[in-house]
Amino acid sequence: MSRQQPRTIRTRVRPWPASRGRQAAAQAARERLELARGVRRRAVFLALMAGILGVSAITVLLGTAGLLQETRSRPLTGAERAEYVKQDVARRWYDWPATVVFPEELEYTGLARTQQFARRVGVAPEIPCWAGVDGPVASVLNESGCVALLRSTYVDQSATFAITVGVAVLKSEEARVEAAAKLPVDDRVGVRPVAFPGTVTDLFGAAQRQRSGWVGVGPYIVFVTAGYTDGRTRDSIPPEEALNSELWPAAQSVGGRVARSLGEEPDVPRCTQGNVC
Repeated sequence: MSRQQPRTIRTRVRPWPASRGRQAAAQAARERLELARGVRRRAVFLALMAGILGVSAITVLLGTAGLLQETRSRPLTGAERAEYVKQDVARRWYDWPATVVFPEELEYTGLARTQQFARRVGVAPEIPCWAGVDGPVASVLNESGCVALLRSTYVDQSATFAITVGVAVLKSEEARVEAAAKLPVDDRVGVRPVAFPGTVTDLFGAAQRQRSGWVGVGPYIVFVTAGYTDGRTRDSIPPEEALNSELWPAAQSVGGRVARSLGEEPDVPRCTQGNVC
């Protein structure tokens, strides 16, 4: 007869109501703690962003104020006015048309102090400085960094005299002063004449030059040379007639007027943005 095994009785453990309440309370406490931590982190983040935005706003305001202060119209200083004039004069040879650098007519004083007009025959193409002057002058201009040479030929009111005006463009006024101090003192050298075929200047060449000279203004050396339109050479003129009473004064006047126009002081604005400060 077999023995019956004793029967194991399993007891199901069920949580007490009080235990479930404590668990819920602990869970709620944890949730409140996490929420409080999140609120604190958000507050710190917002405070940090507010600080960054505040600093950025102050920087922008200061920068804007500085920019407005820097760019607002104000009276030009003496140095700024001088620089304005210097730059304006230095650009004229390039900015102005050739017909403005060399006007169609230039007034000069003739015999008996009568007002007469020299007429422009033509304007030669721009060339390197060395190509339009005599050797001793070319070496000085090359050494000083001459930029370009502009030339035009005029005749007096009676078409007896031919006058070539040459404008040598230097890098600056200081370079012009330095170059001018080295130019040879010789009225036989300077700018080479420019003849225009089919006009009264057709016979005006290097041998026909009677006298040459120059004047300086701004970054420019304005050369002038004059002779007769009928082809007479310098060597063919008797010594007592070499200094014609009208030829050289007319040439000086024509060259001087070109120089004065190039160096004339422009109208300078009173303020950095016009004439209103």
